[in-house]
Amino acid sequence: MNSIKMKNNKKLCVVGAGKWGSNHIKTLDSMGALGGIVEKNVTSSKKIKDLYPLSKVFNNLSEAIGQDFDGYVVATPPSTHFEVAKTIINSRKPVLVEKPLALNYESAFELNELAKRKKVLLMVGHILLFHSGFNKMKEIIDSGKIGDVQYIYSNRLNLGTFRDDENVFWSFAPHDISLFNYFFGKEPSKLTSRGLDILQKGIHDTTITTLEYNNKKMGHIFVSWLHPFKEHRFVIVGSNGMLHFEDSLENKPLKFYDKKAEFVDSVFKPSSGDVTSIKYPKTEPLKNELQYFISNLDKNKVKIANGDSAVNVIKILEQATKSLKKNSES
Repeated sequence: MNSIKMKNNKKLCVVGAGKWGSNHIKTLDSMGALGGIVEKNVTSSKKIKDLYPLSKVFNNLSEAIGQDFDGYVVATPPSTHFEVAKTIINSRKPVLVEKPLALNYESAFELNELAKRKKVLLMVGHILLFHSGFNKMKEIIDSGKIGDVQYIYSNRLNLGTFRDDENVFWSFAPHDISLFNYFFGKEPSKLTSRGLDILQKGIHDTTITTLEYNNKKMGHIFVSWLHPFKEHRFVIVGSNGMLHFEDSLENKPLKFYDKKAEFVDSVFKPSSGDVTSIKYPKTEPLKNELQYFISNLDKNKVKIANGDSAVNVIKILEQATKSLKKNSES
């Protein structure tokens, strides 16, 4: 998916000016699409007014809802996503909610169904679906170059940031779950998750989750915030070749491995060819995501990062959490 150029001068309002909200604000401002900002902290809102004098700044959502913005971006703490997004959807305005859509399946499902009833665009910020490296991998898969996708694995590892309100799977894995569903084109039929809660009882620091799909397809997600170095490795194994992407390295290399198993003399033997570096455009994922949202403001649903896919991610997160608890007790 290539970066989409905006055709209209749309204006969005960002709700929440914290760390990630600030990224949205800065990016929208650079795109000429920042119309308003909601920040309840008075000290922070004063600083925002100085930084973005051309944008309207509000201390509460109710004031902003009454304005004529073309859409809203929700970047408040996850615990507030449900109520904030519900208010915006009920006002019949398009909304992009940062991940996770909600903290449980029931709330995520309710928001998605409400958006459908109100015929309002609901999109969720699974930003790696807009990363040009992963988009290039999807392009290669769709071309048939690596054959049938058989196995995917992801390592998302680092030291910190430790959280006391969610485990490492909820913190790190939503990105990978959305990518697995994107590449496989379906939900897993079964999953098993195991891990360790070393620092805080009941909050897992390290997990390994195996996801099984129909037709003998499988993947695993290894996440940890107790790791000596940062690693974001993503590998796709196909019947005719393999792809390897390193998002944590400076140049973010993407490589094609001409490797596969061949049936020779009644036995399978490894076939190893060249390793090729794949070029792809180095664009900003957040800008791609926001451009995609803006380009679809007049639609009820988008193909990528829509409400249905976000609800499926929450469903898988809850299934993995249940599996973690079960396996920890056994």
